[in-house]
Amino acid sequence: MAVGVFDLFSVGIGPSSSHTVGPMRAAAVFAEELKASGDLGQVASLRVDLYGSLAATGHGHGTMTAILLGLEGYHPEQILPEEVEERLAGIAATGTLELAGTVPLPYGVADMVLRPLTILPRHTNGLTFTVSDAGGNVLHQATFFSVGGGFIVREGEETAAQQELDASKEELPLPFRTAAELLAWCQAKGLSIGEIMLVNEEASRTEQEIRDGLLHIHAVMETCVETSLKREGLLPGGLKVRRRAPGWHARLMKEDKDRDPKYWQEWVNLVALAVNEENASGGRVVTAPTNGAAGIIPAVLHYALHFAPGMDKATQEDRDDVVVKFLLTAGAIGVLYKEQASISGAEVGCQGEVGSASSMAAAGLAEVMGGTPAQVENAAEIAMEHNLGLTCDPIGGLVQVPCIERNAIAAAKAINAAKMALWGDGSHRVSLDEVIITMRETGKDMSSKYKETAMGGLAVNVVEC
Repeated sequence: MAVGVFDLFSVGIGPSSSHTVGPMRAAAVFAEELKASGDLGQVASLRVDLYGSLAATGHGHGTMTAILLGLEGYHPEQILPEEVEERLAGIAATGTLELAGTVPLPYGVADMVLRPLTILPRHTNGLTFTVSDAGGNVLHQATFFSVGGGFIVREGEETAAQQELDASKEELPLPFRTAAELLAWCQAKGLSIGEIMLVNEEASRTEQEIRDGLLHIHAVMETCVETSLKREGLLPGGLKVRRRAPGWHARLMKEDKDRDPKYWQEWVNLVALAVNEENASGGRVVTAPTNGAAGIIPAVLHYALHFAPGMDKATQEDRDDVVVKFLLTAGAIGVLYKEQASISGAEVGCQGEVGSASSMAAAGLAEVMGGTPAQVENAAEIAMEHNLGLTCDPIGGLVQVPCIERNAIAAAKAINAAKMALWGDGSHRVSLDEVIITMRETGKDMSSKYKETAMGGLAVNVVEC
């Protein structure tokens, strides 16, 4: 299907959409295929090969444990944090995996084969599953690529998948691949960017289903923040990074009891930090459009709901309208990045994750604050233009430093970009399409050391312990 708002905003577990959610989803698909084939009862051995970035930073990103859960039949959008902890503890204690939830098989993290220096042609995030019978005969094998944002592509089906995608886009009432096409539809139909996205979403869902789905996405974002604020101590993984969100929240509750506008940035920072600390803990988050950038859109949406002009007198229905309009607009901009470039840190660096999220958030905010389509496009362009070249160099391969703070900084950038655009008339020298293409080309030129491999930048210049 054509990429839609519910593809860009999906519920999953941390800490990484491309390294946790995608591999878990691929493993679950493999398990389901194996079960459907009728060969499950003959399985005597399992082999999992991880390539490129998945192998290089898999331990820090929870890739291996996510795969184990997927092989048991769990999907990232359905599993709850307590189920994650329970099953992983069970596998660790027994050394046994319940393949497809049925067949006990001696297998664990240590059994996976890591090939960090081997890059498969399609994408740096590759993984292969192989199961054999007692005689060593291969029963079923499949290779998948985790291409960012939790999206997966199966080897050998790329052409068919692209053809299906192209066909589904042709069925959309108002298809667009570029910002220029999107703006042309806005002008021709007299609709906003969010309204164009809504028309396309209605090709597969009712308006009420879309509204309910987006409000559910926002509810998960808010629950993520609430859960994070209850956690204390250090983040897992060995870097001994202290959780700051609970302490910051306690201080804000003392200093800003009445939501004084002068504290807007402190609240934005808090939401971004809280979401990404929860993500770093392997908690339940909304991929927006990736896990590494999951805090930006919730933080900017928090600003829209609490600090945008007129929101102090808004009803609950008004607030719900803001949420829906914001996410639809942000989703439309996210489509442009998926269509023309990438949202994968392993493919184009952090500019594809944090940069895309900042751009999407800026557009969403500009729209709910009354911006014209041209001003909304300008806001998205400004935000990405000043994230170009951003590298992905997590220390220890963990989605913690610099990832957590980076979300807060990018959220503030998004708000500033929206405000700058709204003070203009929508005309500007550099188009969003030109910036997206530049981001894609910059990603191609960027050394692999700076694309989620933990082989350059802060990852090698900062001592882990």
